[in-house]
Amino acid sequence: MDDQPSETNLSSKQIKVYALVAVMIIAAFGFGFAAGQGKIKIKSGKIEITKGQQPPATSADYSLLWNALDLLNAKYVDRPLDQQKLMYGAVAGLVSAAGDPYTVFFNPTDAKAFTEQLQGSFDGIGAELGMKSEQLVIIAPLEGTPASRAGLLAGDEILEINGETTSGMSVDVAVSKIRGKAGTSVKLTILHKSKMQPQDITITRAKIVIKSVKLDSKIVGNPNVSVGARKIAVIKINQFGNDTKGLLDSAIGAVVSGNYAGLILDLRNNPGGYLETAVSTISNWIDSDKIAVKEISYGNSEKDYTTAGVPRLKEMKTIILVNEGSASASEIVAGALQDYHAATLVGVKTFGKGSVQELQDLTGNSEIKITVAKWYTPKGRGINKTGLEPDIKVDLTADDIAADKDPQMNKALELLK
Repeated sequence: MDDQPSETNLSSKQIKVYALVAVMIIAAFGFGFAAGQGKIKIKSGKIEITKGQQPPATSADYSLLWNALDLLNAKYVDRPLDQQKLMYGAVAGLVSAAGDPYTVFFNPTDAKAFTEQLQGSFDGIGAELGMKSEQLVIIAPLEGTPASRAGLLAGDEILEINGETTSGMSVDVAVSKIRGKAGTSVKLTILHKSKMQPQDITITRAKIVIKSVKLDSKIVGNPNVSVGARKIAVIKINQFGNDTKGLLDSAIGAVVSGNYAGLILDLRNNPGGYLETAVSTISNWIDSDKIAVKEISYGNSEKDYTTAGVPRLKEMKTIILVNEGSASASEIVAGALQDYHAATLVGVKTFGKGSVQELQDLTGNSEIKITVAKWYTPKGRGINKTGLEPDIKVDLTADDIAADKDPQMNKALELLK
């Protein structure tokens, strides 16, 4: 992603670990990833290899790393080398070898920027990036940011950054190249889904301040006729951040007391956020102690997150708008309300980001973000790489946007007439 974390479904608990432990964690993750892919199975405590698959190496001679370091320091032409930089590069390479774009290492500078992003204020262009079929793509441009004003769309492929190809580039390297001081610019070579040829787009970075929740209203029917006109609430959630729960609680209070006849929850281009916030959001529609989302980790260990509190919107007819920029926590919310038939999904298939990351502190103010599990809806539907299909498919084309038309919103209003 660009300005947002590549995955924002994070455990709020920060765990101190040493670099050696990080190496062990990655080894364990690689083993678990293979199990999750069906390459190995664990039965009665024994490892069974799926036919035609090679077992993962469960140990390695790490003296190779030190040998390479010694040779660099002894023979490299431009000695001496920055040892701290080499160490960060080694750890970053180790983590990236897990093969997961959302399992990443943050050096102290990147770790600080990551924390600032989660707090909702940062310098950049205002777009979340992700990886699809090994291609760097825009997950979602955030509303009102330089990215959205420049015409970037969810699903756009980023081919180059300032003339440098993104082939083989990790999400977080791309983030570091696109991020920059407000007032400076970055040139992106973009391939829109609806275009045959890529185009260069130069975007001036700005201070991005994200207010995660916005309440609006629409009138359907004839507003000049007292009978038949209906007031519809529209709640737009841009991300599930630090401020979301408080703002959403206030918006729902206004909806409940405002004589609204229906609600549109707009999760389009919402790249995700905190798990706890997603669960509390679901709780506004679903009775207490119901499964909001399932988390399945290594060894098929399952943990259920359940709803809590009073579902103030339980009787409110609800439409959820989704698109290819709806990812992660927004897919958790949409999937749960779809499973419980508490809302109708309108739009197009969601992004398909259904994995769980845990953020842990390392020494020297660096951090590691590790994929530790995958999300499933209350009915057990997988989200990762598959996304959610809407109940009613409605496209929103580039021509619609240029003409200031929104057929997805129009369909939602039609359903609430």
